[in-house]
Amino acid sequence: MFEWLTSLAGFAAPLFLILSPVLSYSDQAYSMHRNRSSKGFSLDIPLIMLVASFLRIFYYPGARFDTALLIQSFIMVVIQVILLKVALDHRPLPSTKGGEMSTPFAGAQDNNFFTMPRPYSFWQWRSARPYWQFLLYMFISLTALELLLAPFDSIYGKYSSTIGYIGLSIEATLPLPQLFANNRAKSCKGFRLSVLASWLAGDAMKMFWFFTATTEIPWAFKLCGIFQACCDSFLGVQYWMYGDGETQPSAPVAMGGMAPVHAPRADAMAKMNPYTQQGQFLPRKPTGTFSPRRSATPVLGEKAS
Repeated sequence: MFEWLTSLAGFAAPLFLILSPVLSYSDQAYSMHRNRSSKGFSLDIPLIMLVASFLRIFYYPGARFDTALLIQSFIMVVIQVILLKVALDHRPLPSTKGGEMSTPFAGAQDNNFFTMPRPYSFWQWRSARPYWQFLLYMFISLTALELLLAPFDSIYGKYSSTIGYIGLSIEATLPLPQLFANNRAKSCKGFRLSVLASWLAGDAMKMFWFFTATTEIPWAFKLCGIFQACCDSFLGVQYWMYGDGETQPSAPVAMGGMAPVHAPRADAMAKMNPYTQQGQFLPRKPTGTFSPRRSATPVLGEKAS
């Protein structure tokens, strides 16, 4: 029975991993395009996945891990490029133009790594051009290092292992920007449930496959997969706690468990009680057309006004 299950996982898990980038992020991209807004979606997700996928691709010549993981990396690059393009095209307007700044720009005053100001405003640029320049320069640099170090076996082995562990460690931090974004907003609005479901399903399948596969799966994949599965599970807890709706700030509750007391504005208080102003009683003003100083009918001998 266990051998049959292992064989099934050996076939289904690689197929799912290859298709997972499309299954995970196509709905997210379509949702942002349909709503014309990427509010609630962290731009750090494409950053993490693109950097990790590039490093994993260049890690393959030295590690020769399972081919399914290599194919997944190429597909992930394509999907994340599309996702980044859609997210940049539909970013909310900056606050100076009457709109909200897109995550992770919004809340830059918060004290965590993903929202604090970064050196040279890295990945917080207003223009889309620096994003594509960074990705192009990274690809050129990795290609140059691959060609320069490949002839030197002793150096290349250490270099390949280093970029492999760095890439997988970066990928393991994928859920963290979304975790922080959800925690700040107390809501998961903008983060698609389909993405979360595919992450959790992928984690379960990867864990089983990593520890039962007969092909070469380096321990770097296993350790980083365990960490990412824990973070994805916490994302599920957040979705259960917050949901995907907007949250309203709670009103202060009076002492003794009584209903909250709201202080009305001054003009609203004046409308509700025309006889008081700032806590002082004022003489009642007459109403209607009658005037106490002059009668409506002229008195005999008095000139009508």
